[in-house]
Amino acid sequence: MQKVYAPPDIERRIYAHWESHGWFAPRHTGAAPYCIVIPPPNVTGTLHMGHAFQHTLMDVLTRYHRMRGEETLWQPGTDHAGIATQMVVERQLEAEGADRLSLGREGFLQRVWHWKAQSGGTISAQMRRLGSSVDWSRERFTMDADLSRAVTEVFVRLHEEGLIYRGKRLVNWDPVLLTALSDLEVQSEEEEGHLWHLRYPFADGSGHVVVATTRPETMLGDSAVAVHPDDARYRHLVGQHLQLPLAGRVIPLIADAYVDPAFGSGCVKITPAHDFNDYEIGLRHNLPQINILTPAAALNENVPPRFRGLDRFVARARIVAELQTAGLVERIDKHRLMIPRGDRSGAVLEPYLTDQWYVKIAPLAAPAISAVESGRTQFVPENWAKTYFEWMRNIKDWCVSRQLWWGHRIPAWYDAAGASYVGRSEEEVRAKHGLAPTLPLRQDPDVLDTWFSSALWPFSTLGWPDQTAQLARFYPTSVLVTGFDIIFFWVARMLMMGLKFMGDVPFRDVYITGLVRDEHGEKMSKSKGNVIDPLDIIDGIDLESLVAKRTRGLMQPQLAPGIEKATRKTYPDGIAAHGTDALRFTFAALASSNRDIRFDLQRVAGYRNFCNKLWNAARFVTLMVPGAENSGAAAAELSIADRWIRSRFGRRLAEVHAALATYRFDFAASALYEFTWDEFCSWYLELTKPVLQSPETAEAAKCGTRQTLAEVLEALQRALHPLMPFITEEIWQKTAALAGRGGATIMLEPYPLAAEYPADPEAEAQVAWLQGFILAVRQIRGEMDINPAKRIPVLVKEPSDADRAGIERHRTYLERLAGIARIAVLERGAAAPQAATAMLGELTILVPMANLIDAAAESERLGKRLAKTRQDLDKTRAQLANQDFVGNAPAAVVAALRARAQELERTAAGLEAQLKRVRALQSA
Repeated sequence: MQKVYAPPDIERRIYAHWESHGWFAPRHTGAAPYCIVIPPPNVTGTLHMGHAFQHTLMDVLTRYHRMRGEETLWQPGTDHAGIATQMVVERQLEAEGADRLSLGREGFLQRVWHWKAQSGGTISAQMRRLGSSVDWSRERFTMDADLSRAVTEVFVRLHEEGLIYRGKRLVNWDPVLLTALSDLEVQSEEEEGHLWHLRYPFADGSGHVVVATTRPETMLGDSAVAVHPDDARYRHLVGQHLQLPLAGRVIPLIADAYVDPAFGSGCVKITPAHDFNDYEIGLRHNLPQINILTPAAALNENVPPRFRGLDRFVARARIVAELQTAGLVERIDKHRLMIPRGDRSGAVLEPYLTDQWYVKIAPLAAPAISAVESGRTQFVPENWAKTYFEWMRNIKDWCVSRQLWWGHRIPAWYDAAGASYVGRSEEEVRAKHGLAPTLPLRQDPDVLDTWFSSALWPFSTLGWPDQTAQLARFYPTSVLVTGFDIIFFWVARMLMMGLKFMGDVPFRDVYITGLVRDEHGEKMSKSKGNVIDPLDIIDGIDLESLVAKRTRGLMQPQLAPGIEKATRKTYPDGIAAHGTDALRFTFAALASSNRDIRFDLQRVAGYRNFCNKLWNAARFVTLMVPGAENSGAAAAELSIADRWIRSRFGRRLAEVHAALATYRFDFAASALYEFTWDEFCSWYLELTKPVLQSPETAEAAKCGTRQTLAEVLEALQRALHPLMPFITEEIWQKTAALAGRGGATIMLEPYPLAAEYPADPEAEAQVAWLQGFILAVRQIRGEMDINPAKRIPVLVKEPSDADRAGIERHRTYLERLAGIARIAVLERGAAAPQAATAMLGELTILVPMANLIDAAAESERLGKRLAKTRQDLDKTRAQLANQDFVGNAPAAVVAALRARAQELERTAAGLEAQLKRVRALQSA
């Protein structure tokens, strides 16, 4: 083995080897199937930290179940991402001085497919670098012909059952993208605005009422003013008519229980074509729906000529100015209100009256609610089921049409009279409805919401509507790994569609991951400059390249200087290469049940050291276990340390199996880390040295230790493989033969079982005593600052029979690992010399200080260190006591300062205790 572990040298080579042999495909083992469908990333982008996190967890599960012998499929693919992709290509055209209208629909779609062919492989390449063991032979794209056929089939069947309909209703309209959006694509945040109190005169000139509105431009589309039927102020006025200012129309004053008498004056303007609540009131009172906006949110022909063509916000200012001139503005208040914006364009959305296609959702939602209630599908953590139920029980019909060109075109055709016909093709429509071949038909220009095709993903990728062998074998899938942010967008819709068209849930478990944030708990975003490309962590990136990457293509270029400054401060040397395995292990270790995952690059550095530790341990084993000498199993004799490490390994394996069964990746990672670092490397490897390096050790004992070294190392690689696939493959290929194993790849080897390493309580008890003795002596060395290389005498005071036996049995280990020159017994009544002491249960362990330290000099050194520590602590406390500083400094800086204060307090306390012990030795 090479002296140093070098990830770049092995990762690409190993992945290419795996893929070229087709080892990611399901193996027909006759065992139970295990299937995960990947949440398809948008073809527009690259994998971010959230993708890398979830892909790691899916790969851990896939590799683990593959090694358990199950017929395992991880289904890959990408999503066409309708709006996002169209926006990307339109920006490219804009930069070239063109637009989609100049290209025409077919030309534009050709341009999108060309772009997809150029950039669509980026995500696949990234997944390979992450070690994802997906079955690439089954890679799918939501616009593939077979998946498009499934989309059409679902649409037609739902329409035939009356579960898809076309209707004129209010939708969330994006005036920039010129398309309807579903409620889930709306981002509403509180912003500063105004509340205009306007006077609406009675038509008979007898006075006026005051209405309050946050959108005065929509008054030109008012159909009524409403009051609450029980509001004594206005009850007698219901039925009278008002003159609508500026519009030259007369509108009624009506009564409706929706009105809140406490809001404003208690009078509310009703604009059925531009407000969702007003739309419902308008239906109840048969009010006209007057649309005053164009698709681009300019005022249209239904307003007075002087306002036509004005942008809505320009029109707002002009309307308010005219109302003020006419004395019709009572007052204007500052007002905070929720503003709906499109999640892609950021544009302020308008409720807009238009013809759209809808899925009648209630009949589909009921079975999906029942499936989770009955446990057919379970959420992990289970608290997310409550979130799912809250949304599903208040669900509204789903607007599935989008005014775009890129996507699955709606399979509906219209004749000249506007009648619509739905079918799998124009030919089917004509045959089904008896339409003459000469009758002109035009297909609906709109496409379906991206999430419509995504809702079919678990079964469309397996071949539906054809009844394929893969569909029969792998549906329902085993688990969906996804984020809480798309429970409504995707999880709920997959459940509804899977139950409808497959008669069963699409997955048994839904594992909801936390959201990956930066080390300060902030959401990662380009505008904050805290986004990290997972491949930069794997391969490393220099500072200048990192700055360029973070400041390139910002939606708000003015943020670039601040982002550059922060990047240079946080990563003065760029980002070092850590390798894939260190990043994957970090993700697994962070995968707790928490809603937020704080990602700290220091954790990755720590696990890079873990990879080095594992590599060095393997090198040690190859040096200690020559292959030719590892065949005499019959002559092997296991030492107490050999028995102990086997027992501990079995217990850790039980923890790993239990953790992965409940999706506690963090527990699995912790169990494997602690065993590898603390038990195997820090203790067992050291305990083997006295056995293997002493000429006095019997050959049978050496053979037992060599076998244990080789066998535990080999099985440990198999246990770690799902989390750290590259380094374990490399080590396994070079060391498995030492344990009498071998094969084409570790990924097809069986995962080790706890039963193969039975518990040995006696060995564990003895080694626990041995560790306690060694740690006690090491503690004294540290506290008294004794040179680690100096061998020291040790006294034990009045030991029990068990302690005496332990000392004799493990004397070689004690002297070697604790650096002890000799161990003597201080019998009852004997005077103890000047010594430092530690306790092991009832046993007192003493280290005589004669000739080991100069107590006076040590006391002076510790006193100086303590004084300096107290000085630093006083300065830190003074900063924290400064309220101006605490109130204005970044939260992360204050938190770091508090952590430093706590660390200084601990250091001072330790130094005080150490100084007390040294002074006690001086006075003894």
